[in-house]
Amino acid sequence: MNLLLTETMTEADAAAAGNTFGFGMMIIIYVVLFGALYFFMMRPQKKEQKRVAEMIANLAVGDCILTTSGFYGIVIDISDDTVIVEFGNNKNCRIPMDKSAISRVEKPENN
Repeated sequence: MNLLLTETMTEADAAAAGNTFGFGMMIIIYVVLFGALYFFMMRPQKKEQKRVAEMIANLAVGDCILTTSGFYGIVIDISDDTVIVEFGNNKNCRIPMDKSAISRVEKPENN
């Protein structure tokens, strides 16, 4: 009788330990999933935002830019939030734009 009671307690303890192990594994899986989410989605996005902010900060008069709408132009003047861009060969086509509309900057070549 005593042996049967001991075996029953051991099985109950094993079941409780199994449930704890399952809960711990579930926590570990969630931590790994959130880590992968950060590594593959959030981290590259923050690096891209940093690159764009650095590009805008290094913008200078005379730089050739590509806008988000696909137009190439030359920077004529820079203020806090806007830039004045000259498009094409027509010197009268100067348009103020928001700095966030710039997608790429090419520095002029020094000959």
